Amino acid sequence: MLASLLAAFYETVRQGSITAAARRLDVSQPTVTSRIQQLEKRYGVELFFRRGSRLDLTQTGATLMPLIDRMMQTEHDIDFALRNERELFAGSFRLGATGPYYILPTIAAFRRRYPHVQLGIEIDNSQGVLDSLMEFRVDVAVSSNAVDDPSLVCHRIAHDQLVLVVAPEHPLAGKGAVELGVLRSETLLLREPGSRTRDATEAALARHAIEPAALIEIGGREAICEAIRHGLGCALMPSGEVPRGASLVAVPIAPEGPVVHEYLYHLRSRANTRLMLAFMATLNETLALTPKMPIRL
Repeated sequence: MLASLLAAFYETVRQGSITAAARRLDVSQPTVTSRIQQLEKRYGVELFFRRGSRLDLTQTGATLMPLIDRMMQTEHDIDFALRNERELFAGSFRLGATGPYYILPTIAAFRRRYPHVQLGIEIDNSQGVLDSLMEFRVDVAVSSNAVDDPSLVCHRIAHDQLVLVVAPEHPLAGKGAVELGVLRSETLLLREPGSRTRDATEAALARHAIEPAALIEIGGREAICEAIRHGLGCALMPSGEVPRGASLVAVPIAPEGPVVHEYLYHLRSRANTRLMLAFMATLNETLALTPKMPIRL
């Protein structure tokens, strides 16, 4: 019972509002409010200063947050350990990725080897999947962000060059290669903030002092591909992430496009669990069979 009360308080602080906390906990807003009030009443404390709809932490509430954070980590570690103790004949393994392109061969191989392990895949941008890992919503995260965090183990699993993606009828579609300067007369479609592809695109444009004719921000790779098909503009995208087929054309960047790297992260505290060891063994075997692209920086 206490855990549910603490979770309501914890998520309200982390999410910034009772509404967002209710969504995160999958309960109603009155339930979150009631649990916080029960917690305050049980111990005779005030956790928030209430000013209308605004909630500000009291000193007591601020002191409580790191304690609950450790409790939540322990709870998730217990969950992970119990899922591991089923000899890989059951349980679940959750993966967060910016896209399935680089990790799908490993997932397929892992599925064939351990068919009774339930797999879950969460798609988000580079920062989003790392946040999910740190919040224990996924067990591994595949991200383009390079993170130096002692609590994480990092494996570089791929590197890819950005290409210009256009519709088949676009004048640039028939080119063997183009320079980045062509974007000065094009509408460029950009991913949402937090996307490593967007960061690499903006860095390349700044490095060459290139300002596109127009910019449109569209959240999500699939939405950008659909916008390109409808003639809204073009985009820079890692070549391995361009959907296969005749609906889009990938044009190489001359002399060579910016390179993005793809990393797989997991928590160092879980490095020696059965599920993690099994998944990493499958990953290493899959990577050994994958053709390597020369790294150009």
